[in-house]
Amino acid sequence: MWDNYAALSPITAKQLGVTSGDLVEVSTSDGAATVPVFLQPGQAENSVSIALGYGRTNAGPIGTGIGFDVTPLLGTATLNGARILSGATIKKTGGSHEIVSTQEHHALDDEFTKELHLKRKIVREGTLAEYEKNPNFLHEEKVTYSGLKWAMAIDLNKCIGCNACVAGCNVENNIPVVGKDQVANGREMHWIRIDRYYAGTDAAPSLSHQPMLCQHCDNAPCENVCPVVATNHSPDGLNQMAYNRCVGTKYCSNNCPYKVRRFNFFDWRDRFADGYYEEQPFDLVHNPEVTVRSRGVMEKCTFCIQRIMEARQHATEQGRELKGTDVKTACQEACPATAIVFGDMSDPKSEVSKYRAHTLGYHVLEETNAKPNVTYIARLKNLGE
Repeated sequence: MWDNYAALSPITAKQLGVTSGDLVEVSTSDGAATVPVFLQPGQAENSVSIALGYGRTNAGPIGTGIGFDVTPLLGTATLNGARILSGATIKKTGGSHEIVSTQEHHALDDEFTKELHLKRKIVREGTLAEYEKNPNFLHEEKVTYSGLKWAMAIDLNKCIGCNACVAGCNVENNIPVVGKDQVANGREMHWIRIDRYYAGTDAAPSLSHQPMLCQHCDNAPCENVCPVVATNHSPDGLNQMAYNRCVGTKYCSNNCPYKVRRFNFFDWRDRFADGYYEEQPFDLVHNPEVTVRSRGVMEKCTFCIQRIMEARQHATEQGRELKGTDVKTACQEACPATAIVFGDMSDPKSEVSKYRAHTLGYHVLEETNAKPNVTYIARLKNLGE
């Protein structure tokens, strides 16, 4: 999401006669500020949430003029050391501002209440009581895998949707920040995203979120459509990308059911966007262990292959076999809730194997027979009596 906004519940927004992108004036006894509306199911009715830190006037070429300054709304009242405000009023101004978000780029449903993610079993959930009654309620059959391969597991009960994994992946893998204008065109570049889904009604919404990255499928739909074999499968279970072979047909992206592949529209390797910035010192932020991709190629999550190669080299130097515990991915290290587990699924004693064997473990879109190597642990909700 670019810019800050006034988050309103759909019901409150309907009462005010506004929708996402409409400009409203929020007023308190201390001042007023004009902010665009963003509909947020789950937001408390008759309340508004606005992020601070935007609308700066002296923050350099990156931060100046981004978003809306709402500091005039802040009063002097405090609670536990934090300034609070109350009694705010909102009125529609008649203008509009484009709200840009990646959440709808790959949306398959148009309506909030369709519950597509539940019908298609993209996100699987259950109640605690359901699990206690039957631990195998999620599925009676489980696909088994054999052979040596890397795998990942993500515990949706631990994931808090903080985006730390996204930031860690971006920095580790030299992923460019393409800017608001490119995101508005559906050209985001990050390799892992936090999908969010809504269910229920406007009055009683239910939110589900899920980290989504390349699933490194054993039967990957992207591999059999690449005309130059730029994407292929490794003996240790990785869905690999040979960037210098890719000719940018985008066939792989079209064939990916998870929509996790990204296409380089600009030459981020040599410059930022239209060349506004000089090459130095920005190239110094790059990870020297990872290729900086050029224009016209596809890219995606690699399970931090550079870290796997480094660990394999150290194991060879020490005269031993590479172990699954030798490698931690960037997203795994960044996760503050330890929701991401990575390792060798062929080792039955490994943590990732235990997750894969868990009765709550499942694979997204299993019916496509892509055979992904990322296992999700279904979230259990305590809904009360």
